[in-house]
Amino acid sequence: MKKLLLAGVLTTVLSAPALVNAADYNIDTKGAHASINFKVSHLGYSFIQGRFNKFDGQFSFDANNVEASKVTVNVDTQSLDSNHAERDKHIRSDDFINAGKFPTAKFVSSKVTKKADGGLAIEGSLTLHGQTKVITIDADFIGEGKDPWGGYRAGFQGTTRLQLADFGIQVMGASSYVDMDLHIEGVRK
Repeated sequence: MKKLLLAGVLTTVLSAPALVNAADYNIDTKGAHASINFKVSHLGYSFIQGRFNKFDGQFSFDANNVEASKVTVNVDTQSLDSNHAERDKHIRSDDFINAGKFPTAKFVSSKVTKKADGGLAIEGSLTLHGQTKVITIDADFIGEGKDPWGGYRAGFQGTTRLQLADFGIQVMGASSYVDMDLHIEGVRK
């Protein structure tokens, strides 16, 4: 359960494909059109799912030059929410993610590659629990276009698996990793 939260970061994190021209976007967290979710094994018997309620970020995307795409996401680790207040308090403690000492997780992309299947591989640095490691997010472009409020939006989804020990987060039983599920919708600046 440890690392789940941040990983989300990744997360989150998705700077992905297929827009008509190069454009910069703010991730739409105010309208709740983006989420950073996690799933972690609970001692090998079941899974605990949750999310990070507070995060922000931006991405740039050009379908004609995918390699120039960029994404940055900041996650408030104290916003970890597994729908159980006492468990959340424990996960946020120094037993696991130590959100008091490390209140922010951050993902910054360094390379975006278009895969043969049309998806994207977004490589970058994730800083979580005071450790920075290179991770890859497998992402897909969902769609883009005008919204009903006069703006223009683009959306992506992505997944990644974080090994908790890589970030110095305590492992309990089979809970050695956390799977992150990222849904990112951005509003063009």
